[in-house]
Amino acid sequence: MTHAEDPRLEDAKRKPVAEVLEMLRFYDLRQTPNRREMSGPCVACGSAGHSARGGPVDRFNINTDTGAFFCRKCDIRGGDVIALVREAKGLSFPDALTFLCGELLETETPEQKAAREERQRKAREKAAEDERKRKAAEASYRARAIADARRIWNAARPGHLGVVAAYLRARGIEPANLPFPLPEALRFIAQHPYMKQLERGKPSVELWRGPAMIAGVLRPEGTISAVHQTWVSPEPPHGKATITHGGEAFPAKMMRGSKKGGAIRLHTPEGAHTLVMAEGIENTLTAALAWGETLPGAAYWCGADLGNMAGKMQKVEGTRSSGLPDMEDTEAFVPPPWVKRLILVKDGDSHPATTQAKLQSCARRAMALIPGLKAEIVPAPPGFDMNDVLRGKGPVAEESETQHPEANQCK
Repeated sequence: MTHAEDPRLEDAKRKPVAEVLEMLRFYDLRQTPNRREMSGPCVACGSAGHSARGGPVDRFNINTDTGAFFCRKCDIRGGDVIALVREAKGLSFPDALTFLCGELLETETPEQKAAREERQRKAREKAAEDERKRKAAEASYRARAIADARRIWNAARPGHLGVVAAYLRARGIEPANLPFPLPEALRFIAQHPYMKQLERGKPSVELWRGPAMIAGVLRPEGTISAVHQTWVSPEPPHGKATITHGGEAFPAKMMRGSKKGGAIRLHTPEGAHTLVMAEGIENTLTAALAWGETLPGAAYWCGADLGNMAGKMQKVEGTRSSGLPDMEDTEAFVPPPWVKRLILVKDGDSHPATTQAKLQSCARRAMALIPGLKAEIVPAPPGFDMNDVLRGKGPVAEESETQHPEANQCK
């Protein structure tokens, strides 16, 4: 009998999240302001507290409607309460069903069986209708987000006219020292509203307004599909803005639109065959400062975030992040066909195993789809990213692994 044929499956999936958390004896999660999620210490690794990179206070989140969950620290993730039980208890799929439902009684009567099967049929129909509505809502939201991104991009002015250079200098990047002009992919808006939805079902509210660097995310065909927004302090030295509301701090960076499969193309010289790619804008430009002379003619693109660079990964029993790309993910990022050498910059200030796996997924997908492409992953020192090193927060430059790309090829 396959997992899908197990008669306990539908009953297990319908278990309320709150009930499953009670069964697992997890009492430290609290409801988030949108009331659709609970957050707190991770049910697997126990991690809680503020992220070193200024991330959310709580690293574990679970959707109280669907049971979908993830941890920002150890990267456990899943889409329902069955996966939650498997991760939390280390159980096989059948054992997780036993934990949630118990074994079916051998004395189940025909009437009881018929009632159970009818209940399961209705649950399947409801789940299919809910999924249809969810996909329709997602498509509508995505279309609105992309339209917003294009409106913001069109309203932005060329970066060299405004705050972009000052912000980069505050991050230790002198534009005049880059091996190429200030990227056209970086624009600015002098008074840009910081909009945030604080309550589910309520309109977004303006929490702050001020100068912002606007970076365009291009789809493979070259159209804008998202903008990366970095709000900048109007006061010297013009670093990231401090945004607070109601005693809560909010990140100064925000994406709007759909970044899936896209990239911020900071520099693409004619005839390039090497592509250097990092997760963030500042790290990508730092790589250009460090390697401009040793990699003449290289292109420098920013991947926006690791998930976008990795695409979907295969699920492998016994591992949380396999590093193996799911080749059925047709929207995942793939370098253009002119790339023969792909250099991926690995931050040292995020979970090392998860970061490595995501970059491996990116590299392996690229090598599988582009004949002759070679990919390598260049790490920053543990606990730091490339821009940290540039600003003197990590090892001195002479000792840093990021000084030159190393032959760390993926297979």
